[in-house]
Amino acid sequence: MTQSLSGKIAIVTGASEGIGARLAAALRGRGARLALVARSESKLRAVAGPEDLVIPCDLTQDATRSTVIDRALEHFGGIDILINNAGRGSYYSAIDNPLEDARSMFDLNFFAPFHLAQLAAPWLQKSRGTLVNVSSIAGQMSLPWLAMYSASKFALASLTSTQRMELRRDGVNVMAVFPGYVDTDFQTNAAGAAPPPSIVKGKRFAVTSAECAEAIVRGIEQRRSVVVTPRIGWVLVWMNRLFPAMVESQVGKA
Repeated sequence: MTQSLSGKIAIVTGASEGIGARLAAALRGRGARLALVARSESKLRAVAGPEDLVIPCDLTQDATRSTVIDRALEHFGGIDILINNAGRGSYYSAIDNPLEDARSMFDLNFFAPFHLAQLAAPWLQKSRGTLVNVSSIAGQMSLPWLAMYSASKFALASLTSTQRMELRRDGVNVMAVFPGYVDTDFQTNAAGAAPPPSIVKGKRFAVTSAECAEAIVRGIEQRRSVVVTPRIGWVLVWMNRLFPAMVESQVGKA
């Protein structure tokens, strides 16, 4: 059964570009009311509609996350959907990754969605709404050139499974999203060394951020628990589960 998103109040983090910006457009097109969150106010305003609430902030700060929820509640009076999309990567090996970079990545990729979900939970329970955590295929199979990114996305995937079990009894749908290669500025914005040439070449097989966003929004409408996009990503997930040694040996050559 597909639910209508018209009039639903949605918070989207990382909404200034890439998947987040496309999510905002897709949700707005379904009639949702939006609170858009990212660091850059100018970029947020460039993608926001006239009725959207713009919240420029740094989600790695505890107090700021409380402000996001408070402002959304003050403006809209409730929360139906929380999409934890904000995140970043870094191209360091596990041996070379600077400690501060690893900590800051977990602050954004894991602790921000963890805390925002805690803050929004009473309102999602009240509305019997939807919590969405955007992980990654790298949260299903370890990637040596994205060591801390992969670890943070594995942590987020595990958290999402627990949240799903805990919130199901309250009527909240919790959805994990595992995008594969998406044509965004991820590589440009990532810290560390350049990615391996084989990974750069793989960009020609990427789905667009609009296609990824549309898959996520359809998942929300259908109250699905897991979305893998593109669907071919399921092949990698199951190959890794069934033949982990083989996958590790092949991925490690990249």
